[in-house]
Amino acid sequence: MPTTLPAFADATASDSALRRFLHGLPGVDAVGLEARAASLGTRSIKTTAKAYAIDLAISMIDLTTLEGADTPGKVRALAAKAVNPDPTDRTSPRTAAVCVYPDMAATAAVALAGSGVKVASVATAFPAGRAALDVKLADVRDAVAAGADEIDMVIDRGAFLSGRYLKVYEEIVTVKAECGNARLKVIFETGELSTYDNIRRASWLGMLAGADFIKTSTGKVATNATPANTLLMLEAVRDFRAQTGVQIGVKPAGGIRTSKDAIKFLVLVNETAGEDWLDNRWFRFGASSLLNDLLMQRQKLSTGRYSGPDYVTVD
Repeated sequence: MPTTLPAFADATASDSALRRFLHGLPGVDAVGLEARAASLGTRSIKTTAKAYAIDLAISMIDLTTLEGADTPGKVRALAAKAVNPDPTDRTSPRTAAVCVYPDMAATAAVALAGSGVKVASVATAFPAGRAALDVKLADVRDAVAAGADEIDMVIDRGAFLSGRYLKVYEEIVTVKAECGNARLKVIFETGELSTYDNIRRASWLGMLAGADFIKTSTGKVATNATPANTLLMLEAVRDFRAQTGVQIGVKPAGGIRTSKDAIKFLVLVNETAGEDWLDNRWFRFGASSLLNDLLMQRQKLSTGRYSGPDYVTVD
């Protein structure tokens, strides 16, 4: 099993040591956190900056379909949209990735071959994570073997909430080892973690265990990405890099549907973590409907008018 970063070797040496470290992190001022997130969300930007932000947001989308009714045809259509979001305007950037279940990863990989758009696959018994470890690892192996460039895993929230932090840590480390060259996004399901202090602890736990990204949510519960929980995670990756020199990405997912929402999140990134994170290697949006609104707003900036509702495809 890989070892953690030398600076934190003592923190992950035992369950009690990890608990002491995580509970020794500064407590979160919930009122202050929410006030700062709300304040940053009111920032206005100029038209030229808005055009840049819309294109940047498009390039950061993990275009997602995670439904029981998914078919190869639907995945191929989504892949085509990821590569060429606006058939009437070839200057539109491509999305970062297409995110699917493991059994659809091979279909996505064929459809996206040579495009530069990544194949992301959820795994580890997504979304609940209620499965034995060997089943979770088989899920990861299947997705990677099918061509996934990125794995989005869910943590064992039951273990985390009952204080079994080392179990969660070791599971992330083991999954990371199974990923090979695929990048690992670790999903906390922040809506189930109850407190901001838990979100901060989960962020540090995921980063210590080798996550390439920390991700808010599955999109399958009532509370998903919010400006406040994303701000908290951005603070965590900023502080982690300051202490270790290692940069970790952030992915808010679920509930981000409009250009206005996306731009608010980009302001959070710029003002909290900094410009180094304003790149799809370090920041993503997990979304299915966001792309359509970004395309409509992009077309409005370009032509001065909105097209009809059939301007974009309904996925």
